[in-house]
Amino acid sequence: MSRTFPTITITDKAEKMLRGGHVWVYADEVLALSQTPENGSLVDVLTQKGRYLGTGFYNANSKIRVRVVSKNANDRFDAAFWERKLRWALDYRRAVMGEQDFRCCRLIFGEADAFPGLTVDRFDSILVTQVLSLGIEQIKETLYATLVRLLREEFGQKIDALYERNDVAIRELEGMKQYTDFWSGDGLATDLDGKTTITENGIVYEVDYIHGQKTGFFLDQKYNRAAIRKIAQGRRVLDCFTHTGSFALNAAAAGAELVNAVDISADAIKLAEANARRNSLQHNMKFTCCDVFDLLTELANANQKDYDFIILDPPAFTKSRDTLKNAIKGYKEINLKAMKLLPRGGYLATCSCSHFMTETYFKQMLHNAAADAGVGLRQIEARQQSPDHPILWNVPETDYLKFFIFQIV
Repeated sequence: MSRTFPTITITDKAEKMLRGGHVWVYADEVLALSQTPENGSLVDVLTQKGRYLGTGFYNANSKIRVRVVSKNANDRFDAAFWERKLRWALDYRRAVMGEQDFRCCRLIFGEADAFPGLTVDRFDSILVTQVLSLGIEQIKETLYATLVRLLREEFGQKIDALYERNDVAIRELEGMKQYTDFWSGDGLATDLDGKTTITENGIVYEVDYIHGQKTGFFLDQKYNRAAIRKIAQGRRVLDCFTHTGSFALNAAAAGAELVNAVDISADAIKLAEANARRNSLQHNMKFTCCDVFDLLTELANANQKDYDFIILDPPAFTKSRDTLKNAIKGYKEINLKAMKLLPRGGYLATCSCSHFMTETYFKQMLHNAAADAGVGLRQIEARQQSPDHPILWNVPETDYLKFFIFQIV
């Protein structure tokens, strides 16, 4: 196949990264361009000896200068190419999630599916998308139409609407505007109220995909939420950073004696309470709207050991390496206080959703917190994100969720 794309020559370091499996070329790794590419267009990436390494979307506005979508020199980037890749992603989800969980999962996970900057979450008949790269933005009409058609015709799924949650600041760094709206293609609904219900682990939730965080619901903890059930039975559970109440509801459904769901957001608490009533679980649950750090400090100062199972599911405390040290302090503070609050034999579930907080850093933080608390940690489980958020080895950005369950000894 003759090459028609502009070429970009990169450093030896960047070549090593691409050959090792990564898919990004940074601005300071570019040595030369055969011509000035149009932002969002495809370019061929070459070694300094002129050897082909891959083809990707170019954007001079971004620190990530090229996002590689293929390393096969024979690929043609036509509609058939993108359809094939979408079909692979859907086949994978149905295989690893099963038919039931396929109805509510992440269908496209950016670079892990070779759709850089694209997220597609499915909430039964509703698709919610987010586009963070200009290259994907320019072909999204083709991608959306193909995705909806494949789901309906080949996978036999009912799809009523597709909503775009492009309300994140990183789009502006890529030279794109922020906006949210229903996509009007393929006869999809464009006048819905933004609320839908899903069932996960047998629990029914209301999802607000217009105003909720991210795309409306955190799907990556699906199986981690199920993992705490057997431990929660008969226990007094403190669920910190509860958001819509997902861990708390799983604990209550498992037969916990009491569950206290805590979040600083009044809207989140309101939704968590509604979800409890929706599942008839409110009888053994209470909901507290306050700052988790303040609550843990108050309980620790009073030496109250009212709970024998504490769940810590905080938001990402860091989204860059620059703030990692402060993030580690924050993670340590909440884990240290939780360890002090738990009796010997109590249980702790704790996690981090930042890829900058690597497993090595997270384990070291937990080790230091346990030492300062004067307790031991007996590891029960070490888990990650659910497989609809696949981890692409050598692309560490896809490996972000760390989840541990311990007994305090």
